Amino acid sequence: MPTAQKAEVIQLTKERFDKSVGVIFTEYRGLKVSQLQTLRSNLGQKGGEFHIVKNTLFRQAAGDAAASLPEDLGSGPTAVAFVYSNESDCAKAVMDFSLTNKALVVKGGMFGGKVFDAKGIEALSKLPPRDVLIAQVIGAIAAPLTNLVGVIEALYADPIRVIGAVADKVAEGSPIVETASSSSPESEVSEPAPEAPAEEPAAAEESAPAEADAPSTEEN
Repeated sequence: MPTAQKAEVIQLTKERFDKSVGVIFTEYRGLKVSQLQTLRSNLGQKGGEFHIVKNTLFRQAAGDAAASLPEDLGSGPTAVAFVYSNESDCAKAVMDFSLTNKALVVKGGMFGGKVFDAKGIEALSKLPPRDVLIAQVIGAIAAPLTNLVGVIEALYADPIRVIGAVADKVAEGSPIVETASSSSPESEVSEPAPEAPAEEPAAAEESAPAEADAPSTEEN
């Protein structure tokens, strides 16, 4: 390959590598052109690209990051899946294709500077999508907080109801005789017993006797 052409491949590979969130290394020996096109189409729909790159050129493009790559990931005819988004979906697209097309062999990959072997890529392919995974993590964190809030609300519920009942009584202008939460005899407020009416004199209870007719003073 002429030097100018190599430089162009290295530059394009570097741009793809810098833009990606991870890469998956495969051995494509024996794949037909039509099969490669199918894989490129499937991967493109998920958020990735699939390119055949010579191992030496890829290492030059990856720079310092290539230093951590095991030798077996960069041996033999290598094609690289550049993953730009939806890591698990892209990994699944590659793994599913390898199951139906035995000529494609998944060798491993690198995500976030961490190297994965073939089993690691398979495990990645089985994870839920990033958005779903983030939602699950947030839900797991938020659940205990929600339970704690529920417990606190339950602790304060009865006193708040009592205070509300008292406030309603005051607003109505009614005397507060007993609060809703009082249950012991000491907390009950008894109304005073009505006083017995004062006893009236006996003379007032009995009718006075009729007055005797006074003797007549008129002369016949």
